[in-house]
Amino acid sequence: MTAPDDAAVFAGLRAMWRDVDPMPEGLPERMIAAVAAEGLTQEYALLTLIEDGLGAVRGDTDTLTLQFSDGTTSILLHVTTTESGRRRVDGWVDTAAAEIVLTQGERSRTTTPADTGRFAFDEVPPGLTTVRLTTAADGETRTLSTPRFEL
Repeated sequence: MTAPDDAAVFAGLRAMWRDVDPMPEGLPERMIAAVAAEGLTQEYALLTLIEDGLGAVRGDTDTLTLQFSDGTTSILLHVTTTESGRRRVDGWVDTAAAEIVLTQGERSRTTTPADTGRFAFDEVPPGLTTVRLTTAADGETRTLSTPRFEL
């Protein structure tokens, strides 16, 4: 008799809970709106989960796609798990950016996006993360900072 692998056990649990206690319709969007409306004191970007409507918690893949926007600038992040268990973050920004900074706790990594707006961070450890984008246009420096999110 062989023991079931973890992926099969988790898939079975997800299916059971999907049937027994389905996620209320629109819950991820309502929660994002509630957090955004809760009186943010700083200018943060609004987080949008781009998935099949279930949200990241009940997904069964090792990828996550997030979009952050402040109404002027948008950042799209696609996160995948590498064979080492760390994360690869591929990103795109829709404006000319001077630098992109990925911060986890006390550690920060900086990159400059290509002319197309594409950037990437390899071998990022899992954990709470913030991405900050700095733009410089017409002599004015502007910063877009995401809320913390889990990689």
